[in-house]
Amino acid sequence: MDGIKYAVVTDKSLRLVFKNQYTFNVESGSTRTEIKSWVELLFGVKVIAMNSHRLPGKRTGKRRRMGHTMHYRRMIITLQPGYSIPSLRNLLF
Repeated sequence: MDGIKYAVVTDKSLRLVFKNQYTFNVESGSTRTEIKSWVELLFGVKVIAMNSHRLPGKRTGKRRRMGHTMHYRRMIITLQPGYSIPSLRNLLF
């Protein structure tokens, strides 16, 4: 279950928690079905929808040694009504 890196805590992700949607950064190589099964297994919930987008890496370095960080993928996961992830709710509020 190395595909899920961590939960995202931003203003938008906090608003989405009230709509029963949770935001995670995941490995860019993992598939939607893998992530859905990991979330259902790890938290014991039912997933009904998943949205994802790829965020670009940031530029790093100075002068001649320019580089960039790796890009990553962010998933917004919608749970069935009646399900929630209480450990994340307690952390966020």
